[in-house]
Amino acid sequence: MQDPRAAESPLLDVLMLLRRRLGHVERPWAVTGGLGFSLQGVPVEVHDIDLQTDREGAYAIEAIFADAVVQPVAFSGTERIRSYFGTLTVQGVRVEVMGDLQKRLPEGSWEPPVAVAEHLRFVEVRGLSIPVLDLRYEVEAYRILGRHAKAEMLARWLDATNRR
Repeated sequence: MQDPRAAESPLLDVLMLLRRRLGHVERPWAVTGGLGFSLQGVPVEVHDIDLQTDREGAYAIEAIFADAVVQPVAFSGTERIRSYFGTLTVQGVRVEVMGDLQKRLPEGSWEPPVAVAEHLRFVEVRGLSIPVLDLRYEVEAYRILGRHAKAEMLARWLDATNRR
């Protein structure tokens, strides 16, 4: 996929639509995953848009984009991660919505749902302020998930750019 930060990017077009339509959602939400990394300058390939919020936010996003729902929001999970998860297709772009995301800790218990508001930072894109999850938080989240290669890639990038 092309660089989502490029002036002509279907991903950014959809992100701008999401930002405008979610501007009235009173629940905290953020772009995470590859697009969140890219918007903060990390050179990664981006294929979709991942949004993280809380349970109520996931259902609010689903309601706002009811005409785009592919998989309705429902509680689901794997051995390592669980959340209220749903998918949308907005102008041909896959959007994954995760609410009250929890990661299984190394000793086997589940952490409390992620407090998205505590890990927000904002980047400006096309004149709009876009909430993203802070990369320092993302490093730790990927370590907990056992995705060490991704965590180390982000940590190296943070070190190289003195953003730690």
